[in-house]
Amino acid sequence: MPEIGIGIVGGGYMGKAHSVAMSAVGAVFNTALRPRLEMICASSSASAERYRAAYGFRRATGDWRVLVNDPAVEAIVIASPQNTHRQIAEAAFALGKPVLCEKPLGASMADGAAMVVAAEAAGVANMVGFNYARTPATQYARNLIAEGELGDITWFRGEHTEDFYADPEAPATWRTTGMANGTMGDLAPHMINGALALMGPIAEVMAEIETVHHTRPGGTVDNDDQAQIMCRFENGAMGNIHVSRVATGRKMGYAYEISGTKGALRFDQEDQNALWFYRHEGPEAQRGFTKILTGPAHPDYEPFCQGPGHGTGYQDQIIIEAKDFLQAIHTGQPIWPTFDDGHEVNRVVAAALASSQQRQWQNICDF
Repeated sequence: MPEIGIGIVGGGYMGKAHSVAMSAVGAVFNTALRPRLEMICASSSASAERYRAAYGFRRATGDWRVLVNDPAVEAIVIASPQNTHRQIAEAAFALGKPVLCEKPLGASMADGAAMVVAAEAAGVANMVGFNYARTPATQYARNLIAEGELGDITWFRGEHTEDFYADPEAPATWRTTGMANGTMGDLAPHMINGALALMGPIAEVMAEIETVHHTRPGGTVDNDDQAQIMCRFENGAMGNIHVSRVATGRKMGYAYEISGTKGALRFDQEDQNALWFYRHEGPEAQRGFTKILTGPAHPDYEPFCQGPGHGTGYQDQIIIEAKDFLQAIHTGQPIWPTFDDGHEVNRVVAAALASSQQRQWQNICDF
């Protein structure tokens, strides 16, 4: 089978996840293209060499330009800070190389828009790393909605809540500086992407965004801790989204509820192998939510395990993402979410920020 040389910029948390995914995806999904871990880049040559040895890359570099321009690197994964996304992506697209970029797309609206233009001009595969919407359960939820099993959708509630900053005595770090590192830059894009995936485009938003703990040991906090966003979808449905990094007790609270005229769905990422489905049919005494345990009958599950209810995990989401990226490269057909889809998330974030500042509804089409 043909190989494709993979270069990954960034060796930390997500750099490792993508490295493991590219190592495993060929065996898991029997992909037409087989990744070859060609080169990894980190902030210094020394750290890059440590990642190379740990993850199994052929070569390492402390300069992303060396990685992008190397002819043996044929596709690039960007897992570095947001303020580096645009430069790396534009350089890769200029050479006709496909790019998978971690969310959110760039560090600003201008970055995201420029990256979309560069991707479209290059005409090569481009994807944004919104992994949570790729669980078998959420993929199946999308299918149920698309097939009309819920009828006309009337309401959506989504959240991405964690508690890694719930303790006011937790020290200030890079996460407490700069809006790109706050909740609207970090957690909100995941659930906004999830809302768009499940419900379709958002027409307008009304948001309230706040910092709960303004000071922490070692410094002040200049970004946001939590937000609530009321939204109206283009299909007419009402919705709300809550995001927080100070939600005591929540570890991976990527969750949603969807109501329709014929049924409803509930999902919580902390129990990612279960989807709760309600059908508005049959005798009232027999109605209720049914817990569906994911298994081989659900999207992208069987390649990992043939046993229903045995489950998939976080790393498997990244492997599914790698499979989709390779498929987009191989077929030449775009696979959601593209850079354009990622920029749509940026537009909703920008509208929410403006709404919170101006304290009024904002139309997404204005951003």
